Amino acid sequence: MTSARRDGDTWDLASSVGATATLAAVARAMATREERPLIEDPFAEPLVRAVGVDLLTRLAAGEAAPGDLVGQVAIDGAKVRTKFYDEFFLEAANAGITQAVILAAGLDSRAYRLPWPSGTVVYEADQPRVVDFKTRTLAALGAVPVADRRVAAVDLRDDWPAALRGAGFDPGLPTAWSAEGLLGYLPPEAQDRLLDTITELSAPGSRVATENRPNPEPGDDDRTKEGLHRISEQWSAHGFALDHARLRYFGERTEAAPYLAGRGWTLTTISVRDLFAANDLSSLEGDDLRMGDVRYVSGTLTQPTE
Repeated sequence: MTSARRDGDTWDLASSVGATATLAAVARAMATREERPLIEDPFAEPLVRAVGVDLLTRLAAGEAAPGDLVGQVAIDGAKVRTKFYDEFFLEAANAGITQAVILAAGLDSRAYRLPWPSGTVVYEADQPRVVDFKTRTLAALGAVPVADRRVAAVDLRDDWPAALRGAGFDPGLPTAWSAEGLLGYLPPEAQDRLLDTITELSAPGSRVATENRPNPEPGDDDRTKEGLHRISEQWSAHGFALDHARLRYFGERTEAAPYLAGRGWTLTTISVRDLFAANDLSSLEGDDLRMGDVRYVSGTLTQPTE
């Protein structure tokens, strides 16, 4: 099973945190195949196929029944998350923001599939093996970015602002930032540093989108870990070993929404539960992972603080 997270650990798209990006792409591929899809990600399936894990490929391609591996709630969760960030970036771009940064980009294909206005630059930051793999795979498929896609091949625990600047990022321009599905995989202090750095690199009028998970009540983390262990056992029984609980950091941390608000961002939030309801999606009953309590956060930098 997966070893516990440690300082300086690395991964590819079939192991550790990288595998969660592939699993997310599996869910997007399954959502895209639905009769009336809420989202469309035509690159999800071929990217999963290129990662080379047979079980994940067959699930993404519809050649294997999801059974107990990818439930409808997980697919619906991928839908609302993808739609939220798609709409965030397009609203920012249509408001005149010409610079976007996707942190921990994984198998995100927005630079290729969203209708970006001419002149938009999209920066993708992730570990070198991850961004190199995606660049090569999509090029081999003949895919061409819609935006001016630039990569910052860097671990977000290293000097990623320098890598962004090296790729051409201009902190003097308003920027649309996403930290999608990322914060729970960072230690609490690293999360705060990331949000501080985003603020420091943002000109007034910049926008940000991320998730806010409420701090756990007594017993919440234990229930979440039990749910993650059950998921891991189900996958392991099918030959894909990934200990989900060991990839996350538990315990209390500063909640992202009030932290950003205290640094000059004017925010709006909506819960996953409300997004499910707004899109007529399945119930979140038996939500051991507390997914329904997560709030998606977006907003604008109005008055940066020191």
